[in-house]
Amino acid sequence: MKVIHCVSSIDNPTAGTTYSVDRLTAAVRDEGIDARLYTLGDPARDEPGGFTRRFPNDLVSLPLMRRIGCSRALRDSLLDPTIDLFHIHGLWMMPNVYPADAARQTNRPLMLSPHGMLGPAALQYSHWKKQIAWFMWQGRALREVACFRATCTEEWGEIRRFGLRQPVAVIPNGIDLPRTPPERRTLPRKQVISIGRIHPKKALDRLIRAWVMLQGDYPDWECLLVGPSEGGHAEQLGQLARELHAERLTISGPVFGDDKLRLLTDADLFALPTLNENFALTVAESLACGTPVISTKGAPWEGLETHRCGWWIDHGPETMAATLRQAMALPEAERRAMGARGRDWVQRDFCWRMIGQQMHAVYDWMINGRDRPECVMAD
Repeated sequence: MKVIHCVSSIDNPTAGTTYSVDRLTAAVRDEGIDARLYTLGDPARDEPGGFTRRFPNDLVSLPLMRRIGCSRALRDSLLDPTIDLFHIHGLWMMPNVYPADAARQTNRPLMLSPHGMLGPAALQYSHWKKQIAWFMWQGRALREVACFRATCTEEWGEIRRFGLRQPVAVIPNGIDLPRTPPERRTLPRKQVISIGRIHPKKALDRLIRAWVMLQGDYPDWECLLVGPSEGGHAEQLGQLARELHAERLTISGPVFGDDKLRLLTDADLFALPTLNENFALTVAESLACGTPVISTKGAPWEGLETHRCGWWIDHGPETMAATLRQAMALPEAERRAMGARGRDWVQRDFCWRMIGQQMHAVYDWMINGRDRPECVMAD
C-alpha cells in the first residue's frame, strides 16, 4: 500500500502541521504502509532516499502568485500509477489541489484533513481570497474527496456545516511524550504561559485584559506570551499591554526543542484563549509536561474537565480572569496533581502508535473495501 501525504509546507517549525503531518506519515509507515510526504520547498534539503520530497515553487519570484504554490514537478509526480491513495493536508493552495486532480485521473481514493481551515474563525481571514480559490480550484478538489479526516468531533461538525457530506474519520493528532521530562525548577515567580502563533485568531488580547484584571492580587505571578508574530500582531499586543498598564507580562519570540520543553515544565498554568482550533497541539504538549491547562471552547479540549487536569471555559476576558483566579489560588500540590492526571491522559489516548493503527484501518477500508472502521462517521 503506497500513500502520498501532501501539504503546502513543513519548513515553518512553529506551524502545527509541520509536526503533525510529518509525525502522522511516520506513524502509518510504522504500520507497514509505504507512506511518503510531498511538499513545497528546496529539493536540496531532502535526505537522499528519504520519505520526504520537496518540490520547487514555480512562481516564487512573483509575490502575488507565490502563495498559491504552483509546482509542475509536484503535479506530475502525483501521476505515478503505483500510488494507492492520496491524503491532502490543508486547503487553498495548489499542493492541496493537485492530489485531487491526480486521484480523478488515476481513479484512486482521496482523503483530506482540513486542519481547522474550515472553522468559522479561519474562514473569515482573507475571506475574499478564499472565495476566489473556492470557485477556481478548491471547490472542485473537495468534491473529489472520498473521506475526510477530522481531529475531533468539533471539526467533524465544521465539515458538515460547510455542506460536505462525505464520510469523516475522527482521529486525533498525537503527541510524543518526553521520555525523561526535565525536573521542574522553582522560579522567582509562578508563571501563566501561552505558547503558539501570535495571531488574532489566538485572542491573546483577551488574555492580556484578563491578566490586567487580577495582576494586582497576585504579585508573585507573571504572564508570558511566547511565539512567532504574524502580521505584526505581537507589536499590537505590546501596545495594548502598555495602554492597559500590564505588569509582569512579557511577549517574546518562539522557542523550540529543549527550551520549549523546559518552559512548559516550569510553568504553573498554560492558558489558551483561542477563538478556533481543530486540535491545539500546545495543549497536549503542556499536559505531557505535567502542566494544567485553561482552554476556551474554541479548542476541542472538553476532556480537560472530564479528566480533571484543567478548565474548558467560555470566551471572554472576564471568564478567563475568573478561571485564572481559581487556578492561581489552588495549592501548588493540587495543580501538580492535575498536571499528573493530564500527562496520564495524553499518554493513554494520544499515542502515535494507536493513531497510526486507526489511520491504517481507514486506508484499508478506502483502498480495499474492508469493513468501515468505528472511527468513520457517515452521517
